[in-house]
Amino acid sequence: MKTLSSPAVQIGIAAVGGIAFGLIVGEWAGNLKFIGDMFIRLIQMSIVPLVVASVIVATASMTGAGTGRIAFRTFKWMLGFSFVAAVLAWLLSTVIRPGAGMVFTQELDPALQESAGEALGWQETLLNFVSTNIFNAMSTATMVPIIVFSLLFGIALRSHINARGDDSVLGFIDQIQQIVLTMIRLVMYIAPLGVFCLLAALAGDVGFAVVTTALKYLGTTLLGVLILFTLFVVVVTARTRLSPWKLPDKLAEQTAIAITTTSSAVTFPTVLRNAVEKVGVSQKVANFTLSIGLTMGSYGAVLNYMIVVMFLAQAGDIQLSFGQIALGMALAILLNMGTITVPGGFPVVAMFLATSLGLPFEAVGLLIAVDWFAGIFRTFLNVNGDTFVAMLVANADDEIDRDVYNGTKTVTAEELDLDEYSDALARADQAD
Repeated sequence: MKTLSSPAVQIGIAAVGGIAFGLIVGEWAGNLKFIGDMFIRLIQMSIVPLVVASVIVATASMTGAGTGRIAFRTFKWMLGFSFVAAVLAWLLSTVIRPGAGMVFTQELDPALQESAGEALGWQETLLNFVSTNIFNAMSTATMVPIIVFSLLFGIALRSHINARGDDSVLGFIDQIQQIVLTMIRLVMYIAPLGVFCLLAALAGDVGFAVVTTALKYLGTTLLGVLILFTLFVVVVTARTRLSPWKLPDKLAEQTAIAITTTSSAVTFPTVLRNAVEKVGVSQKVANFTLSIGLTMGSYGAVLNYMIVVMFLAQAGDIQLSFGQIALGMALAILLNMGTITVPGGFPVVAMFLATSLGLPFEAVGLLIAVDWFAGIFRTFLNVNGDTFVAMLVANADDEIDRDVYNGTKTVTAEELDLDEYSDALARADQAD
């Protein structure tokens, strides 16, 4: 009975039940989709205030030097693992050749090519990291400019506190963060119902047919995800000296949500809570690193995008030059950092990559057909990779509570005192 009380187990059971129900009743299961969509919306509406509050509190609670050092470590690990993901994708695709000999008959939506043309170049992508109207960015959940604004606001708030000694604004924003986290905990009580309805609708719509499509492409993506996940575990174990055997239990809940919703954003509140309450990462490091990772730590996306480049090239029997391969890697990493500027999600990302590198559009249809499954792999690595990076960043200055990690101490995010870690963050200047 204790096992059944676990949120991860409940969500897993709901996922299996939803798929079985959808396969049995068929298209009628689509009538349940609105319930799943309601669950997703309840989570999504909390993301913007949670990210804004988390980044501001994390930044304003640090010394200026500590902020810079923590930010440097965060981006160092994120960019490093993103580069490794791109190279690994290229190597696996070269060996397995998932696109070789494939035949494509699916018609492409003509609007995709037009939408791909709307995808921005790298200069405009970087320019759009800064919004001219932050409230407009918040209303559309454009995360990169929101994070940039929150970082600057947090730095300015830190300067204000240093100059006047008044931290009332910081305390107010911290309370907002705690209230939003509590609100999300309430929403998560209906997670099993939401997941059941989402997967029932999907199974009723596509059945088993789509599962068997493009197995080499999905297999290559899955293999890359497993290799990169293993690399994460090895690096984290070597750097932190924490037992890797305790990780499955700590990652189970967020993994279940990630693979059933295929959304890093929806999983973010759970990741943030688990990093503090199960892994033992300090509140400030978790707030900062995981909020940044939500948008820029999509290692599964980098891996998948580079596999898409190689798949399309092989499908069109095109030999990519070293320069084209390097450009593909750069685009995969840049899209990871600024996907929000590309309208239409994965289909348009794939079209954008095809257009940028002169690859055949016809092959994109097959990728779109199985993207839900590829999305499971991407989200699994994105979500858990962010937790691993938070552990690595926190470990640099002994900011992981090892008693929490080992299960001998229980804490909740609300009970953690942010000021408790100020000395540790100040010592970050001496690390690395």
